[in-house]
Amino acid sequence: GLVGMIDPPRPEAKNAIAVCEQAGIRTVMITGDHPVTAQAVARDLGLLASGGRAITGAELEEMTDDQLYQDVADISVYARVSPAHKLRVVGAWQAHGNIVAMTGDGVNDAPALKKADIGIAMGITGTDVTKEAAAMTLTDDNFASIVAAVEEGRGVFGNIKKYLMFLLSSNIGEILLMAGSALLGLPLPLSAVQILFVNLATDGLPALALSMDPPDGDLMKRKPRNPRTGIFTRPVVTLMLVGGIWSAIVNLGLFIWAINSGRVISEAMTMTFVSLILIQFFKAYSYRSDRKTVLHKPFANKWLNYAIMWEITMLILVVYVPALHDAFGTYYLPFIDWVIAIGLAITILPVLEAAKWMLRRGWFGSVD
Repeated sequence: GLVGMIDPPRPEAKNAIAVCEQAGIRTVMITGDHPVTAQAVARDLGLLASGGRAITGAELEEMTDDQLYQDVADISVYARVSPAHKLRVVGAWQAHGNIVAMTGDGVNDAPALKKADIGIAMGITGTDVTKEAAAMTLTDDNFASIVAAVEEGRGVFGNIKKYLMFLLSSNIGEILLMAGSALLGLPLPLSAVQILFVNLATDGLPALALSMDPPDGDLMKRKPRNPRTGIFTRPVVTLMLVGGIWSAIVNLGLFIWAINSGRVISEAMTMTFVSLILIQFFKAYSYRSDRKTVLHKPFANKWLNYAIMWEITMLILVVYVPALHDAFGTYYLPFIDWVIAIGLAITILPVLEAAKWMLRRGWFGSVD
């Protein structure tokens, strides 16, 4: 009789590799198995679907480093390889400026794991030597977990960017508002307590909510960003400056107009206070993405919705509860003042949308 044995790939591995390809991550198989076995598994996983070829360790041995450097992008499967071959493959990919992650479980994988930018050891089947050489250990030995970690990392980085864009843009707007009024010889548009309220209450909770924003649906369809590029790229700085400068222009203009319209100083200050806070709220929703319109699933972040509702409640109390007027220097605003403040505050949305439109067309550099 004849007995056949197979160690099939996990069902989720093929989909995980397809997600990697969409995310701009190239997956390569390096194995000690027979070439026929390696190619069969690679075809099953879709590794050879894009025209990649398979070579053996003997063929790799005959290649010079220059030849490997030229051909490494075309090779998807390496079979019957030795630990030295794995080191050469990792080095060839790194020579192209790529960030290389290497997985392994045996002692012979340890040198390549150490050389790779991210060495990943198997937590269940991996040896102690392999785990020691690796930078990360998979507790479930599942390739799909690596893909999930990449997605999580991209989401965390994106949320840090949203958090900083919102907070720094808000601070820019407040600084320019106060500086502008001082340079023009005007009274201060906000009291110290109002500034403290804006910074601690109005800015704080929405910023924290943005740090928990759900990831974009196309997050794993974007190419990897340059790891040498920080958060403050030209597009990010542009969005921050546009939001901050427009906020300052609108609020300073409102304050000047309110004073010249015959309103008392406390009413003018309260209108500016309300307008500034509302602009921050609109910016929080707009900064949920630096590339998509604010109309794309605007209320998908439930924590941001709760934060905004809470802050609006606090704002109404500060404006209309008489006991708080002296502490915050606020004034009982009539309905028309709210209409004016809201109408001016909402102008931040088309301004930021125009900035995003220009960013999508590469006016200020590529959006990472």
